[in-house]
Amino acid sequence: MDTIRLTMSQALVKFLNAQYVEFDDGKKESLMKGIFTIFGHGNVMGLGQALQENPGKLEVYQGRNEQGMAHAAIAFAKQKHRKQVIACTASVGPGSANMVTAAATATANQIPLLLFPSDVFATRQPDPALQQIEQTYDLSLSTNDAFRAVSKYWDRVTRPEQLMSAMISAMRVLTNQADTGAVTISLPQDVQGEAWDYPLSFFQERIHYLDRRQPSTRSIQEAVKLIRKKKKPFLILGGGVRYSEAADEFLQFAERFNIPFSETQAGKSGVESTHPLNVGGLGVTGNSAANELAQEADLIIGVGTRFTDFTTASKRLYAHSDVLTINLSDYHASKLDATKMIADAKLALLALTEELEDYQTTYRTEIKEAKNRWEQELHRLRHIQYTESDFIPEIKNHFDHELKEYQEQLNTTLPQTTVLGHLNEWIPSDAIITCAAGSLPGDLQRMWISKERNTYHLEYGYSCMGYEIASAFGVKMAEPNKEVYALTGDGSYLMLHSELVTSIQEGYKINIVLFDNSGFGCINNLQMSHGMDSFATEFRKRNKVTGLLDGEIMRINYAQSARGYGAKTYEVHTLDELKGAIEDAKKQTVSTLIDVKVLPKTMTAGYGESWWHVGIAQVSENERINIVYEEKERQLKQARKY
Repeated sequence: MDTIRLTMSQALVKFLNAQYVEFDDGKKESLMKGIFTIFGHGNVMGLGQALQENPGKLEVYQGRNEQGMAHAAIAFAKQKHRKQVIACTASVGPGSANMVTAAATATANQIPLLLFPSDVFATRQPDPALQQIEQTYDLSLSTNDAFRAVSKYWDRVTRPEQLMSAMISAMRVLTNQADTGAVTISLPQDVQGEAWDYPLSFFQERIHYLDRRQPSTRSIQEAVKLIRKKKKPFLILGGGVRYSEAADEFLQFAERFNIPFSETQAGKSGVESTHPLNVGGLGVTGNSAANELAQEADLIIGVGTRFTDFTTASKRLYAHSDVLTINLSDYHASKLDATKMIADAKLALLALTEELEDYQTTYRTEIKEAKNRWEQELHRLRHIQYTESDFIPEIKNHFDHELKEYQEQLNTTLPQTTVLGHLNEWIPSDAIITCAAGSLPGDLQRMWISKERNTYHLEYGYSCMGYEIASAFGVKMAEPNKEVYALTGDGSYLMLHSELVTSIQEGYKINIVLFDNSGFGCINNLQMSHGMDSFATEFRKRNKVTGLLDGEIMRINYAQSARGYGAKTYEVHTLDELKGAIEDAKKQTVSTLIDVKVLPKTMTAGYGESWWHVGIAQVSENERINIVYEEKERQLKQARKY
């Protein structure tokens, strides 16, 4: 057998360069775009040496935060419809631990992410190594064992020859459209430099075919039989429609049989928002039209959705409807005790369209009327104006502080919904927006009009604060010819914005629109709507009189911080300033940040059957909490049991 003597790291780089994917049209592309690195003693002389000596086609990117660079890699793969990935390597200990959150984000969203965290010495010499955690009951454990719970595949390469089986398994999971996520290959730092005689066959070009799974004849027959019994089915467009690139087939199915459809966060912009049958976002963060029609439906058809608690309103919305699922994953298709089609979305929809033939729903004017009612509400939300004396905010629950205090401290009268409405109008129609956490995802799912496909990039499977800016960088790498806007709250920005620097370093221009309401506004709303007073969710200084965090509102100039990194920045307190900033940002070639001061409690509230099951204290001295607990118990009785 012909062999070549390489270090484990050199063999890894050579193997990654030989991985390809082939698509339906026969086009072949490298599976690996490149690798994000933050070097330390655990990987700089192992994998780092191999990447410097002979990187092949792999582009090497210098991250600023291990979680941030891995989030960028997730966003890149997501925008590429899971058909190309960027790997990430970090040093031993804290560097590797920083990627655990990103691994969880990838796995929750079923996005392929390849991680190479460095590990402690396999030889246990030295023992303990710098940054090693010593578990007295098990010396085989290291920081990297924390990845086991959040990875779809986990391995530790303790001998150089183990790399071969580890990486073949890694490729299997990365290209598994039904069950992908984070793949973690732990690399002890001594083993990274150890040499072995690898067979040349290990480095042969490998083509991974993303074959579409056909629905079984039996599942088609069962689905058709179920649909024919129903008069008012309702479609849910999930992320699987986007990954399958099945938008045309989805529309053909909906139009042929006159079935309204809604969108999940992952599915939104899979089809244009303006389509007559598209009634918008569904569930806890859904609008009135989608929630009304879903509640009245006699069959829910979920295409490529995981049916999270937000999509089902904690199994309260469509609690008594039959459910049909189309999903590549048997696990997700089996939720809600559904009739299931385990298949690729495109092929399943084509099969159903053909078999249903002359079937028609009984919808007449209900869809148009529901959409018209929502359009009127949407117009109102976009044009709310703050007035000092009689202004009633959208979120009204036991607000302890006058908005006038925020108006004065933040020097703004801008409602959040008004800013979003105008931003939607003023940015290019083909621009891509990214977001992940806080109140913005709810506002966006309800209010954002996606004028073109695949322009709405939300991470809401994990709702991971700090994903926003790193994801904009990853999306820009995937689609460099489009403007990309990260929409983020001040809380998420403070949590993680390090890859703004990397975007400037790489020359990938991103635009950050930062909504500053001086606090974790979404969670402040949650606690106050569930009977609590405001508690440690607003950005207030400690009050020397009370000893609590109920003092003066903090004023932070985020534009100044980003300006120091080299970004072009803008400070916005009025709509005119916002429009001017957006127009000028379009002309820039460097990353930009628009620091928009907005009033709290001016985001959207819930619509229709948008209950969300949140843990509530069963007993409390606060009577408001007792009332909320009783309401929770009442809603639970109406929810689907399993």
